[in-house]
Amino acid sequence: MKALTVSKNEAGQRMDKLLAKYLNLAGKGFIYKMIRKKNITLNGKRCEGSELLKEGDVIRLFLSDETIDRFSRTEVQPVKKRQKLDVIYEDEDILLVNKPCGMLSQKAEETDDSLVEHIISYLMKKGELTEEQMRTFRPSVCNRLDRNTSGIVIAGKSLGGLQAMSAVLKDRSLHKYYQCIVKGTVETPCRIRGYLKKNEQTNQVSVFRTPVPDSLPIETEYIPLSVGENFTRLQITLITGRSHQIRAHLNSIGHPILGDPKYGDPVRNREAKQKYGISTQLLHSWKLVMPEKVPDPCGHLGGKSFTAPLPADFERVMAGEKL
Repeated sequence: MKALTVSKNEAGQRMDKLLAKYLNLAGKGFIYKMIRKKNITLNGKRCEGSELLKEGDVIRLFLSDETIDRFSRTEVQPVKKRQKLDVIYEDEDILLVNKPCGMLSQKAEETDDSLVEHIISYLMKKGELTEEQMRTFRPSVCNRLDRNTSGIVIAGKSLGGLQAMSAVLKDRSLHKYYQCIVKGTVETPCRIRGYLKKNEQTNQVSVFRTPVPDSLPIETEYIPLSVGENFTRLQITLITGRSHQIRAHLNSIGHPILGDPKYGDPVRNREAKQKYGISTQLLHSWKLVMPEKVPDPCGHLGGKSFTAPLPADFERVMAGEKL
């Protein structure tokens, strides 16, 4: 017999959902059969599986250890190359990390080494996460950045943290600001609009002034922060959030991001590589501003802002180009 005491990370979900995570190699039919036969109970009573769990509830599995082991497996992927996380903020429920350029936010392939794996490794090393806990809850990121875009990524350490941050991201009450260095001189703030269409085969997007089939409306706001002879440093606000939006939208108005291999100016990129050692886009998610009201358990973050220092690549170009 195995007794599972529902933790705060497991509360608020249906019992059958939790059991599907814990017995992740068992089919739904097996789980419901065990519930019907009273081999699985909730707080010592017969259950149906549709009950919403509360913290402290006790689920008892009247199954042999061999059966539980056969139907339950937790895989913790070790990071291939350990990197020290640049933690901007941390509490019991969330983690704000300054993601370096070149790291995936989430893995695309099973063998990928992403920020999620580094966060799990970090929490396990601190003793805040165990393999047993990961049977029913796995910390994850709430927002994603392209592999070669650096800056702030929000991760949920608890289910409540994940849900609260996902809610303010979804309703767009959490404001994200980016910085980038673009070709040309941009002297006035502007809000630009267009239509974006993605080519799934090439993983590239195109921007149009008027709607085309399968396109989506986009809106991007920029403010010049410093203007040089050949380049401008911009603050960007995404009004809509589409794939590659900032990079493609700026390129469509003649101001591609320096170093961008997909949407940039090849001549300027080669010059920047020779002069400053730049090999990827200078785009950085540098600031988050929380809304005044944030759902619990993250209510204490209401109105707070967080910034991530600009990477060394930015600093070299800014110094060289007087930005």
